[in-house]
Amino acid sequence: MAQDLMRFSVAMPENLLVRFDALVARRGLAKNRSEVIRDLVRDALIEEECSMPGEEVMGTLTIVFNHHTGDVRDKLDSIQHEFFEQIVSSMHVHLDADTCMEVIILRGESGLIQTISNIILGTKGVTHGRLTMTSTGHGVYENRPTPAAEAVSAAKAYAHDHPQHAHPHDHGHTH
Repeated sequence: MAQDLMRFSVAMPENLLVRFDALVARRGLAKNRSEVIRDLVRDALIEEECSMPGEEVMGTLTIVFNHHTGDVRDKLDSIQHEFFEQIVSSMHVHLDADTCMEVIILRGESGLIQTISNIILGTKGVTHGRLTMTSTGHGVYENRPTPAAEAVSAAKAYAHDHPQHAHPHDHGHTH
C-alpha cells in the first residue's frame, strides 16, 4: 500500500547539515537525506510509543557480567524464571574466562519490561547493560488474560521482596 510522499523544507545550521550528510553517507548507497530523515522520524515515533503506559513492546536487554561475582548466575536465572511469561528467549555468550554477555528478549507492557530490566541491571555482578524497546504495533493492552497493572504490581512486589536486585547500593530504604 503506497502512500503519497509529502515534501517539506528543513532549515538547520551548516555544521549540523555537514554532520548529517556524513551520517547519510555511512548509511550506504541506498540511503539519501529523505530516507535517513524518515528513519529518524520512525525511530522517534516508536520511542514515544514505547514510553506510553500500557503499550505492548518487545525489548532486548543486553547485559555484561562477571560470572565469578557472588551468585550472580543464580540470581539472574531466578529473576528470569520469575518473569518467564515476559522473557521470550535469551542467549549467553562467553566473552573471556571471567566475563559473559547475555541478550534477553522480552515482551509485554512497557512499564513491566522496564521494571524487569531495572531489576536485572541492578543485580550485583552485572557491570553494564542496555534495554532497547520497540513497539509491537498492537497498541495498549486491552482484554488480556492477565492485566498489565497486575503484572507491574507483581514486578514491584518482587523488587521489594528481593532488595539485592532492586537496590544494589549499600544503604537501607524505608518502605
